[in-house]
Amino acid sequence: MSDELERVQEIFGGRQALGQVLETGFDAHQMLDKGLKSKALVHLVQKQVKHIPRDAVLKAIGMSERTYQRHKKTPNKPVSSDQSGRAWKFAEVLAEATRVMGGQDLAEEWLERPALALNRRRPIDLLSTPAGTEMVMNLLGRLKYGVYT
Repeated sequence: MSDELERVQEIFGGRQALGQVLETGFDAHQMLDKGLKSKALVHLVQKQVKHIPRDAVLKAIGMSERTYQRHKKTPNKPVSSDQSGRAWKFAEVLAEATRVMGGQDLAEEWLERPALALNRRRPIDLLSTPAGTEMVMNLLGRLKYGVYT
């Protein structure tokens, strides 16, 4: 199992919330295609993310507050594959930002702060689209290697 896959699983609450251990990217694909369990999504939003407002996290994963509330009431019901994929991508960004910034608190602060390299937009706001998510991941890659421009 790769370190990245392990970190993302932990963000979702591990085996207990996911209902399985993901050994490979194919395992993750199959699980996301069927739909992430609601309790894994709730773990991400309620227990894992501490400093980013819930509405910003939900916007990044393409979910309304009302839909999120329904998922809280049905922990074993699967989330749509689209929203599962977006939640997974959010978790990947959070894991990478945590690694690059040196801790999750710093990563969440970074996601909330406007970035000059992103036209003064907050990284969290760009996660609502694939193009924006790619820009955020590219910036994290540049920061990781000390290339700021």
